[in-house]
Amino acid sequence: MEQSEDILELGGSINFSGFAGVDPSQMVVIKKIVGNYTKRLTEICRRFESISVIMKPVHKTEASEIYEIHAKCIDNGKPYVSEITERNLFIAVDSVLKKIINEIQK
Repeated sequence: MEQSEDILELGGSINFSGFAGVDPSQMVVIKKIVGNYTKRLTEICRRFESISVIMKPVHKTEASEIYEIHAKCIDNGKPYVSEITERNLFIAVDSVLKKIINEIQK
């Protein structure tokens, strides 16, 4: 299997993909958002294994992008998935992870 240059791993349990073109200052905020949700997931999951966040730019025009964000959390072998399409990257990442938290808490 081909290893993509665009995969970033944090702490062994957090994976980012598709974020290579994101401004480094924005990436700091995204990592903080995901880190905070990961902390919450470790508290509510039976056995938290990993979280993956994948970004796909859907529509790119000058100064206007739409982001498609997919997230997947593995808890005790069971995957929880979520996706959202949004113009604001931070809101998209926050919303997609909030959906996963809500799904796990059902």
